[in-house]
Amino acid sequence: MKENLTPGKQIERLCREQGISQKMLAERIGVSPSQISRIIREETKSVSSEMLMGLAEVFQVSTDEILGMKPNQKDRKEKETYLPMMLMNTAFEPGKCREFMDSTEDPDIRNMVYAEYAYFSGQHEKAVKLAGKYLTNPNPLMALSACLIYSFANLTLNHISQARQGLDMIAGSLKSYEKNRSGDRKQEALLVFMSAASRVLLHLPAEEMPQLSDYIGELPEGMRLWGCYVMAHEAYLNQQYEKSLGIVQACLALTGKIYPIAEIYLRLVAAMDAMSLRDQELARTYFMEAWELARPDDLIEGIGEHHGLLQGLIETCMKEAYPEDYRRIIEITYRFSYGWRRIHNPDTNEEVADNLTTTEFTIAMLASRGWTNGEIAEYMKMTERTVKQHLTATFNKLNINNRKQLVDYMLR
Repeated sequence: MKENLTPGKQIERLCREQGISQKMLAERIGVSPSQISRIIREETKSVSSEMLMGLAEVFQVSTDEILGMKPNQKDRKEKETYLPMMLMNTAFEPGKCREFMDSTEDPDIRNMVYAEYAYFSGQHEKAVKLAGKYLTNPNPLMALSACLIYSFANLTLNHISQARQGLDMIAGSLKSYEKNRSGDRKQEALLVFMSAASRVLLHLPAEEMPQLSDYIGELPEGMRLWGCYVMAHEAYLNQQYEKSLGIVQACLALTGKIYPIAEIYLRLVAAMDAMSLRDQELARTYFMEAWELARPDDLIEGIGEHHGLLQGLIETCMKEAYPEDYRRIIEITYRFSYGWRRIHNPDTNEEVADNLTTTEFTIAMLASRGWTNGEIAEYMKMTERTVKQHLTATFNKLNINNRKQLVDYMLR
């Protein structure tokens, strides 16, 4: 009987064949030598996703080879279902995200789930490293997810050329997926969903496609939530705030399980709607619900991305109560906003907005939406004089003279 190829035996064999000592291997992947020894001696049967990726990189082999998978095992693995952005589209109890990730058996799916988590928790370098290995994966949905994570993470890292590369690959993946789809309505729904998300959230040009609302019922529940977020966000961008809020409320009312990441984004867009409708109490309620979903698993990325559209909610709800989390979220805001402007406005002089502090940006957004200095002061818990000082600084930085010009700048 042929001996099973365990990870320990495979690592021992590869070390021997490539002349790498256990100590050297441990240094290269950033673990202790005792961890490598325990795996080789088979005192532990599990290899973490991060360690698995590190081993594959050092030995220049596939993760399948590290795990000792036989061909028939690999064939079964490749037939397992993978949904784009699987972590976002999975239900789990807040605080137990890592348990779900570690329970994922397929090593490639597990690596992609870890890449996704790294992005949504603001660990952009790790997200790029993990997702970068799957940009050309034979599974088109896995490749698309990798490109999405890779693009957004590089954008926040201000790696603009890599972010553009990822966006180009997304566009190519969508065309390839459209060309090779079988005609099944559920597959058609996936294509409509991905196309709508790319058009609304990434501003990528898209071919004429059916309305996402016509296919939303064909999507799995978690992806359906994200599809509702896309539709609500598009309505928000079109200044249809009541419609956007209605989409979110109906979606959340019909949801049977908790999908933390998708629900964070849904509640954030609802908070944006409520602020635009001048309902501060409702806006704070939705924002704090989003924060309570994000906090247990440190899923802070989405909050930072939506800073400007949240119109001061981060400051009024978090600055005093959660100062350290607030600091980290604002850091994401600065980095994401700067990268976003660079990649979507390469031929304009938008970089002047990078001089605005988050407080100045928030006050400018509120002023551009018709708030008086007194209303802004009461909401932001500062004096009217301070509001005037921030607006004066903003006008100087943007090289404008009045609120009408501010409206043209902020809402274009």
